[in-house]
Amino acid sequence: MEVILLEYVDNLGTVGQKVRVKDGFARNYLLPQKLACLATEQNMNYYRTLIQAKQRKLARAKQAAETQAQMLGGLTLRFVRRSRDEEARLFGSVTNSDIATALEEKGFEIDRKKVALTEPIKRLGEYKAAIRLHPEVIAHVNVIVEPEEQQGNAG
Repeated sequence: MEVILLEYVDNLGTVGQKVRVKDGFARNYLLPQKLACLATEQNMNYYRTLIQAKQRKLARAKQAAETQAQMLGGLTLRFVRRSRDEEARLFGSVTNSDIATALEEKGFEIDRKKVALTEPIKRLGEYKAAIRLHPEVIAHVNVIVEPEEQQGNAG
């Protein structure tokens, strides 16, 4: 079934794009959620102005996201965690929520759901976190996890 997307849909397409999807996906998800409409000539004419307005809005949002990505590009976040010395494994992991909180402290309003880590960071070291600011704009932030200084070892 061919549909016209009215909203951005992950791994499918963006506003105004004509895509071919399985019938069930269109009937059970895209059409009821008003994410798409059937790709008929009548619908194309009806939704044309709506699609153009959404595309302009997405273009402005993309421009803002690119500006924010440039600011985030050189940013390094440091986290201090307790670890086991021999394996450098952490007692507590660094999650996407921790990264979002650290970014908020630096003045960036980033939702934790936009921070993409393949899995929580559980070892000391240097990592990259991807931040999805816009469907087409991803910023990468350096994350450094350092050991907590051991105090009271001198005897």
